[in-house]
Amino acid sequence: MTRNLFTAPPELEGRIVTPEDPRYLLLYSTCTTADEPAAVLLPESTAEVSAALRFVRERGLPLTVRGGGHDVPGRAVSGGAVIDLSAMNRVEVLDRRSRLVRVEAGARWPAVAQALAPYGLAIGSRDHDGAGAGGLAAAGGIGRLVRQYGLMIDHVRAAEVVLADGTAVHADAEHEPDLLWAVRGAGSGVGIVVAYEIEAMELSDVGYAQIAVEIKRNGHALQQWADYMESATRELTSTVTLQSHGSALIASVTAVVADAGTDHLRTAVEPLLRLGTRLLDLHVQLTPYPALLSAASPSAAFPSAASPSSVSASSGQWPGTTANGLIEAMTDGAADLAAAWYPLSGRLDAACAGFESRSAAFARIYPGKTGDRVTRLWARYDPDGIFRTP
Repeated sequence: MTRNLFTAPPELEGRIVTPEDPRYLLLYSTCTTADEPAAVLLPESTAEVSAALRFVRERGLPLTVRGGGHDVPGRAVSGGAVIDLSAMNRVEVLDRRSRLVRVEAGARWPAVAQALAPYGLAIGSRDHDGAGAGGLAAAGGIGRLVRQYGLMIDHVRAAEVVLADGTAVHADAEHEPDLLWAVRGAGSGVGIVVAYEIEAMELSDVGYAQIAVEIKRNGHALQQWADYMESATRELTSTVTLQSHGSALIASVTAVVADAGTDHLRTAVEPLLRLGTRLLDLHVQLTPYPALLSAASPSAAFPSAASPSSVSASSGQWPGTTANGLIEAMTDGAADLAAAWYPLSGRLDAACAGFESRSAAFARIYPGKTGDRVTRLWARYDPDGIFRTP
C-alpha cells in the first residue's frame, strides 16, 4: 500500500503528502482532531481534484475531504486519505451589478472578506478565521449576519462539483438542479464541491458590540434576550455564551449590526445592556466587515473564566466527540455532558451538520421529506458511499 501511495500519476506529482514528508506535520490534523491519514492530497485545480479522487478510489482508501479543516467532529480517518482543498482558494467577482461572486472551496473567510471589501460586497459567512468556504456551505452556512443575510446556502446560485466517478459537473437551476439542491446543505454526500457561485450582499461598515453581564441562574436573562431578538431590527444578529467566573454566571453577548451608523448601532444594542443583574464589560465600535474576523473572543474580558458553553439560538446541536478531549475540557467527561445536555435537547428542533458527529443525528439535521430526498440523492450521485465515511 505504501509503495502505491508514493507512485503518483504525473498530474499529482508533488501533490501527495505521506507521513515521511516534512509537510505532513502541518497537514495531518484539523483544528479539533489529530488523526494519522496515510496520505494528504493537495490538488490545485478541478482536474487535479478528479485525479486525486481516482487515485484514492483505485487504492480503496477511506476518504475525507477538507476545506478549512474547521469541522468540529474532525472526520479524518487514520489510515485513509484526505483531499485537502486549501490550495484552491481563489475569489473572483463575476458580475458586480448582480453581486455574483465565485469562491473556491478552500478559501478562508478572512481572505474572502478582504477580496470582496473593495467592491462593497460581503457574504454572511461563519466569521471565523479558520473556517473554509466549502465546508461551511456544505453544512448550511450560518454567520454573524444571519438575520439580515440568511444562511449562506440561501444565496448559492451554482456550484462546480467533482462526482464520485471523477466527472466535473456545473450545477445550477437549469443544469443538474437536484445536485444544486443537495450541495446547499447536504453537499458532503454527493461529491467534492470545488467552487460556489454566490450572490453577495451590499455591505460597508458594521457595528460590533461585545457585552458581558452577570446573570441569575433562573433563565430570566436568556428569555429577556430571546424576547428582544424576536422584535429587533433584522440588521442585528446576536449570540450569547455562558461561562462561570468564580461564583458568578456570566453571559457574554456578541452583537453585529449590518450597515450601522452610530445612532442605529446605539439603538440596536442598548436593550442588550439591560440583560442580567449588572453590566460588567462593554466594547462597541464601527468597523469594516473584514475586521470582524479578528475581533475579540467572547471570553476576552474574563480570561480566567471557565470554558464557555454556547447557548446561541443558532447552535442547537450536540458537540462532536473529538480526539483532543474537547468535550472533556468542557466538563468532567462525556457522561457529565450527556447528563446536562439531554434535558435541553428536547427544546431544540434542528441541528447543524458541521457540529454533529453522531449518525443518529441525521433525522434532526435533515428531518422528514428533506431527509428522504437527501438519502435518494446521496445514493444517486455516490452509489458506493465513498463520501460517507462513518
